[in-house]
Amino acid sequence: FFKQKTAYEIYQCDWSSDVCSSDLLGQVDAGSDPPGSPTRVAYDTLAAKFGAGINGPIEVVLDPYADEAGAKRVARALAKDEGVASVAPPLINPREKVTLITLIPRTAPTDQATQDVVSRIPREVRAATGPGVNVYATGVTAGLLGLSDRIAERLPWFIGAVILLSFILLLIEFRSIFVPLKAAVMNVLSIGAAYGAIVAIFEWGWGAQYLGVPERIEIEAYVPMMMFAILFGLSMDYEVFLISRIREEHLRGARTLESVEIGLSYTARVITAAALIMITVFLAFVLMDNVVVKMFGIGLATAVLVDATIVRLMLVPSTMVLLGEANWWLPGFLKRILPKDQPV
Repeated sequence: FFKQKTAYEIYQCDWSSDVCSSDLLGQVDAGSDPPGSPTRVAYDTLAAKFGAGINGPIEVVLDPYADEAGAKRVARALAKDEGVASVAPPLINPREKVTLITLIPRTAPTDQATQDVVSRIPREVRAATGPGVNVYATGVTAGLLGLSDRIAERLPWFIGAVILLSFILLLIEFRSIFVPLKAAVMNVLSIGAAYGAIVAIFEWGWGAQYLGVPERIEIEAYVPMMMFAILFGLSMDYEVFLISRIREEHLRGARTLESVEIGLSYTARVITAAALIMITVFLAFVLMDNVVVKMFGIGLATAVLVDATIVRLMLVPSTMVLLGEANWWLPGFLKRILPKDQPV
């Protein structure tokens, strides 16, 4: 799913559309660290003395391009941008035919205005150089924006692959179409609740001050991806634990309602106890100063709470009772392919 990129190519703009960034996800920098921490003090001091953009310079690379006069035209064109505070003199490597121009934006690295500056760079440079020159925006700011875009682009593929593999494994294990389908839907429901919680707290600011987050921040780009992988695994543990016990009773000849009652009575306390332990551990993350760690703590705790109560102890059993014997329906060709159930 992933394409390899060099350091300079990590944030290459699309010449056909002049679009370089998206605002689906973001990156957290030292400006979101707790007030008074060394990194935050250094960040704020630089911003106060040199402007907010000093913490996120943007480096524009032109390749192949070794025209000194042309490079100065590019620098002047970039300096006219309303979002650019200053532009350093171009650095030219005539042997490799590469030109480097460093500019300082007027706004902080995580500000939307800075992202807009990065998006405008191809159009402004193209007007000064003409076609035939590759333009790359690099540096920490542009690189992190590129990382956010790449993750946002690949995240649906990642989620789809995880769900598909889980569906196949549960299909083989329980010899059913509806059980793995229901598991996928229920797990996504729990994870969706976690995503909603971190967006409400960190982006919308609901109660953020009580968690030691003094200002609204963007969601770190890799947090949704990591949370999905972790939470889908945790949710699947509960699913297999509960459904396995229900399946055992069904194979012994119990009706659907009876097998669900027995399976739930044997596993509910264990699931609840395990969930309480994990929720306590994840909520302890909130005590850390790092904002990203807080995101993980809130998201993971929310998902486990929803999964172990609303989903696993309410929605899953009620859905299975409503479906009845259809829970274990399997097409004929799959019955012939999949391993037979072993006596319990």
